[in-house]
Amino acid sequence: MSDIHSTTFRYEAVCKELSIDPNPYLVKMLEKEKEDTILRKEQGEIKDTMHLYLAGNNKLLTDKRLDDKDCEVLYKLLQNNVFVTSIDLRYNNITDEGIKFLSKLLEENSVIEDINIMCNDFGKDGAEMLAKALHKNAGLRALRLNGNKIGNKGGMFFAQMLQINTTLRALDLADTDLTTESVIALATVLNNNKSLKALNVNRPILFSEQEECVVHFAKMLKVNTTLEEIHLQKYDIRDFGATRLAENLMENFTLQCLDLSCNRITRDGVKELAKVLKKNTAIKKLDLSFNRLEDDGAMHLAEAISTYNTNLEMLDVRTNNISGKGLCSLTDAMKMNGTISQIFIWGNNLEESAAIAFANLMETGRLQKSNTDVQPYIVDGKTILSELNHSLQRHYYYAPSYGDDVPSWQPRGKNPRGSDVVAYTNSGKQLML
Repeated sequence: MSDIHSTTFRYEAVCKELSIDPNPYLVKMLEKEKEDTILRKEQGEIKDTMHLYLAGNNKLLTDKRLDDKDCEVLYKLLQNNVFVTSIDLRYNNITDEGIKFLSKLLEENSVIEDINIMCNDFGKDGAEMLAKALHKNAGLRALRLNGNKIGNKGGMFFAQMLQINTTLRALDLADTDLTTESVIALATVLNNNKSLKALNVNRPILFSEQEECVVHFAKMLKVNTTLEEIHLQKYDIRDFGATRLAENLMENFTLQCLDLSCNRITRDGVKELAKVLKKNTAIKKLDLSFNRLEDDGAMHLAEAISTYNTNLEMLDVRTNNISGKGLCSLTDAMKMNGTISQIFIWGNNLEESAAIAFANLMETGRLQKSNTDVQPYIVDGKTILSELNHSLQRHYYYAPSYGDDVPSWQPRGKNPRGSDVVAYTNSGKQLML
């Protein structure tokens, strides 16, 4: 099957074979794809791939979440399909039974490159089936599982898988209740894995305060030459862990995105991380939001940005108890540095001096409104900053269904002020988890 018409015909046949009624949500998505195909054909474009969007939390498109029976239908529909190359099944009611069919699909289909099954209802048994399927699969590039409680055993299955699979590029295991054993196992296998480029292991369940997991990740980053993006939120990282990371990152020139938000890093830890920026490594995105940097920490970052670094493009320091002094040092650094274009500061002590400094950056065009999370305005002659809805992972858990902010990969719902518009493409996928 290589187009939307043959895919639709096959879906009707599968429903008849299983003696079930067609799912209205899936039918709607196939019809939208037909409309989009016709529109593109009129414009002289040929669409040869499809992103199958079936997120269960989009109330504008459905009021019924998919379940295990729908997974069986998807398996039979897509096992020999070469038209659908990515599937979004987030926020549905898929259990281990449904994962069994998705795993069989991965074993038999090498065309699907991206599967998002975040926030469903499967556990370690489903994780085992998925991991074993990836021992054989050679087509999947991105897998997102966050929010499914696969636990320590599930994490160990994926660590095992990364020793065998050589094609997976992005893996998201955030909020899956990993423990120390599985986190260390994942860090250990990445010493030798040469294919994975992005890893999200946010919010494990750790009981030790010795920061063993962070030390293992630090040692891995010293020798790994493939990983470009890593997320280590909620590891209780303190200055000791930040220092170990900094020491090892001095020899890493491939990591581009480092997420250390929601930890306990203070000015001493960020002083060491600033040394990594001074060495001008490959880091382009640095997320230090929700830590304890304060003014001294911000000034350490500002020094590195203004005098040494020419690679950093995005800095997130939201909610770090930084006052006007520290924020003004960052704006001064941006005047000296022409590379950094995105900065996020909401949640700090936004004194008028900082508000004026950011207003000046925006007035001169040095900082674009779309690249920050604050906007200046004047009340009674006083400059104040208000919050804008921008962040590093803008559409991680949700995506708007209508308006100018709809991602390119998501179908639009019915706009209350306009018509039903299709706006999803297969090219909208990004490595960023």
